[in-house]
Amino acid sequence: MRLCLPTVHDSGRAAMLSDHFGSAPFFTIVDSESGATETVANHHARHAPGSCDAARGIAEHGVDAVLCLGLGRRALASLEQAGISVFVSTAGTVGAAVDAFVAGGLPHLEAQAACGGGQRHHCG
Repeated sequence: MRLCLPTVHDSGRAAMLSDHFGSAPFFTIVDSESGATETVANHHARHAPGSCDAARGIAEHGVDAVLCLGLGRRALASLEQAGISVFVSTAGTVGAAVDAFVAGGLPHLEAQAACGGGQRHHCG
């Protein structure tokens, strides 16, 4: 499964998770089976609050799921519409979040737990 995690830098499994999905400078993509990791720049990082198009930037990378600290309702709906599941992590790094996901320890983000939008914080 290809997992996408919003990150503040491009340090692979050591990268810290960004607290704002749509404005994350990078997306770190990890294959949960092989462990292969790649980092891509988030070309949609600069956007007005509430206008993030989360799925557009990552769907082209064949992502199956997003692991994040939280995200807004619009981003969640956009990802789900693209067939991308969203899971909430409290881990600080890509490696720790992926390990928790593989172990089955991350909850699926439900719409009622998503942020209202426009905030720069995690709230999942």
